[in-house]
Amino acid sequence: MIELQNKQLTLISHKLCPYVQRAVAALEELNIDYKRIDIDLNNKPSWFKKLSPTSKVPILVVDDNSVLFESAVIAEYINDIAGNALLSSKPLAKAKQRAWIEFASNMLQNIGKLYSAGNKTLYLEVFNQLDAQFKILEQNISSQGYFDDSGFTLVDIAFAPIFRYASVFNDILSLELLGEYKKVVIWSENLIKRKSIESAVTPEYSKLLFAFLCKKDSYLGELSKQYQSRLIEA
Repeated sequence: MIELQNKQLTLISHKLCPYVQRAVAALEELNIDYKRIDIDLNNKPSWFKKLSPTSKVPILVVDDNSVLFESAVIAEYINDIAGNALLSSKPLAKAKQRAWIEFASNMLQNIGKLYSAGNKTLYLEVFNQLDAQFKILEQNISSQGYFDDSGFTLVDIAFAPIFRYASVFNDILSLELLGEYKKVVIWSENLIKRKSIESAVTPEYSKLLFAFLCKKDSYLGELSKQYQSRLIEA
């Protein structure tokens, strides 16, 4: 069992989990002290299985009797204890923000399908679904560098892992997810360089993600292995 120190928040995480990035970014953005414990999801500790109802990361251990799961819930709790700085105080505006956070979660699920697609046909099908979602974003986001004109919020935090995937896919595989969506590109670049978003992943994130892709028995996994072979040959 993990030990809590002075009731310090403890985030149980994994280095590649996009949902963990949301929780870390919220903690970092709001300057909340926390302890992070990364686990191996292929060999989950027995204490973790007891703590997590879903057996997934992230989970946030608040105290000896309270454990939170689901990244959106954790991020909102973090925001609440920090004084509600990253969500609107107006009920309708907050509801809309929560809806777009759910939209981001759906996009993350599609990215998971993208790198797991077993053949090119399935891969292109998911790619087109993502493209349609990016088009919707282009039509709904602000032109001020964040999701809306109110500035940086939990909505931006929810989408940041998507843009991190897009950046690595583009850098390593020349896979362009953002296309010609100019406002989305500006938004992505603005988020990736924000300190709290940078802190959401470890320095070796790109290498770890590439290694993960190379192990996938999928179309994108095969592209990754081909790229790796070219690097070795060079």
